[in-house]
Amino acid sequence: MNDDSYTNDLMTCVHCGLCLNACPTYLETGSEADSPRGRIVLMRALHEGRLSPKDEDLRQHIDACLGCRACETACPSAVPYGHLIEVARERIDNEGDRPIQETLARKALLGTLTHPSRMAAAMTVAKRVTDGDIPALALKMLSGDSNAKTQHVQLPDKINPPLPPAYTPAVGKKRARVGVLAGCVMRVLYGDTNADTVRVLAANGCEVLVNRRQGCCGALHAHNGALDEARGLAKQLIDAFSPMDGLDAIIVNSAGCGSMMKDYEALLADDPIYLVKARAFAAKVRDVSEYLDELGWVAPLQPLSSEPLTMTYHDACHLAHGQGVRDAPRALLGLIPGATLVSLKESEICCGSAGIYNLTEPEMATRLRERKIANIRATGASVVATGNPGCLSWINSGLAADSENLIRVAHPVTLLAEALCPPTHSE
Repeated sequence: MNDDSYTNDLMTCVHCGLCLNACPTYLETGSEADSPRGRIVLMRALHEGRLSPKDEDLRQHIDACLGCRACETACPSAVPYGHLIEVARERIDNEGDRPIQETLARKALLGTLTHPSRMAAAMTVAKRVTDGDIPALALKMLSGDSNAKTQHVQLPDKINPPLPPAYTPAVGKKRARVGVLAGCVMRVLYGDTNADTVRVLAANGCEVLVNRRQGCCGALHAHNGALDEARGLAKQLIDAFSPMDGLDAIIVNSAGCGSMMKDYEALLADDPIYLVKARAFAAKVRDVSEYLDELGWVAPLQPLSSEPLTMTYHDACHLAHGQGVRDAPRALLGLIPGATLVSLKESEICCGSAGIYNLTEPEMATRLRERKIANIRATGASVVATGNPGCLSWINSGLAADSENLIRVAHPVTLLAEALCPPTHSE
């Protein structure tokens, strides 16, 4: 984003305040400086030289933003807040005075979460040695908060299961040819969800390819201001998918990744070599629920249990606000026989996971999780569905604390895969 464009985007905000009730941190603190329009005032002051990137209060308020983009949904002026906060974070990290131990810890975390082999090794150790407990020292280094306490994250039983086959044929008549992003966090923590994604796509007539060369999409880097690294990763991913000829869509089951990939044209706008490639690539990216809804579900389904089932749905921020996908997951879940989908209060308010936010801002992340869990329990549902690995892990960690009132947390495609009728011999 060039300087003139950034200035114009900052000036787009008219400070109407319609973003306030959409912003999770403002709802929790009531602080104007922790609202979208308040942060835009701070970002303008930084951009115009009235505030230094070394200003500690500035850094704290910018760090406290979840990057959930709920303000973009509420904004009548179409302020591209997500892009603005990323550029501000980049400058603060490059020119500011963030403590060196915090900087190094953040870089190490990004370097781990965006490399599946490293992440698998780290999560395996965390599960075996600490049972998912994140030591207070690590949180203090990541957040700069000397009062940070040990935090537990519920980890799945299987870490880094095998990737689905490179090629899966369509069941019945072929309707489409698609590629699937395995992801980083999704691949390591929820690899079975990738298998479920392939299964439901194939059951609905899709020929499915899973790219073995793919790497990170760059989402975590971009959201945390490491834009140069994000651009490099975006180019690598575009190149990895380029040999896959004739794809009707590139399917993503992680909301954060899908939002980033759909935004590649903006990310690479200043790159004359990759801009055209990025535009073509982004045009094919679809969330799995979005694509199945567009294609039209045809696979037969059966009830998930012999008893009536009540489900609810939490909108992952980068699916609802980043991609505008809200109805498709609900429509698909509504196809499961014997299941009732009930509405969730504040469904579009962030759960507090937000990439690495739950590690860099653990106090606010925990407050938001508690708010989310209270709303989930109020529905009376026994299952909550959501389409992002961070949400799955963070919400599950909070719900698992109450062993007597367990609520299952699952990706919509997992529930749909479980509801698929067994294949017939003709298939």
